[in-house]
Amino acid sequence: MYYATGRRKESTARVYLKPGKGEIFINDKPVDEYFKMREVYRIKVRKPLEVLGVLSKYRVDSYVKGGGTTGQAEAISLGIARCLAQISEEYKKVLRKYDLLTRDPREVERKHYNKHKARKAHQWHKR
Repeated sequence: MYYATGRRKESTARVYLKPGKGEIFINDKPVDEYFKMREVYRIKVRKPLEVLGVLSKYRVDSYVKGGGTTGQAEAISLGIARCLAQISEEYKKVLRKYDLLTRDPREVERKHYNKHKARKAHQWHKR
């Protein structure tokens, strides 16, 4: 069994990878049930396995918390990629080529005083 952590925005995913038949479970639910709202998230989660062509060789159990659906999907994807990188140096090279092992460091900027949001200012008027 392999274990890795993936993070994105406010989301943290703990990913466990073991030999199996290609099942992916997120918080004890199948990936299609957990991300039923948009196909993009299901594709993003499966991407590291599809790039290597090992989608039906492993079972993925992940536990994710925090953030929204985009952050959670990308955190799980990073966790899966990190698990696969532990298996083989050859896997690591391919995952690096597809930029799947790079953590996206962008976070939400805090709201500043006298502004509507982080950068949006009040409407200016001359008189």
